[in-house]
Amino acid sequence: MDMRYLENVVTLELDQEKCTGCGLCVQVCPQEVFVMEGKRAAMADRDACMECGACAMNCRAEAISVRAGVGCASGIIKGFIRGTEPTCDCSSGNDSCC
Repeated sequence: MDMRYLENVVTLELDQEKCTGCGLCVQVCPQEVFVMEGKRAAMADRDACMECGACAMNCRAEAISVRAGVGCASGIIKGFIRGTEPTCDCSSGNDSCC
């Protein structure tokens, strides 16, 4: 089953120029967000990211950044707690989720 979260709100960023091709991000990501393309990592499905931070914590080249515990994951949790639909509109500057 492919787990989907809210689209276009994840804080995950990959700087392919900094990537050294170690492949740790591919190994540690529980959602299979990363793949190796040639000798560098690439994002296969950015919106599948659950913002756990494992990729960024294991990237020695500092090619990956993610604000763990915010964005999509936070929007889903807050919606569950409030009994509402999960929402996150980072483009509006809504600091409650981003």
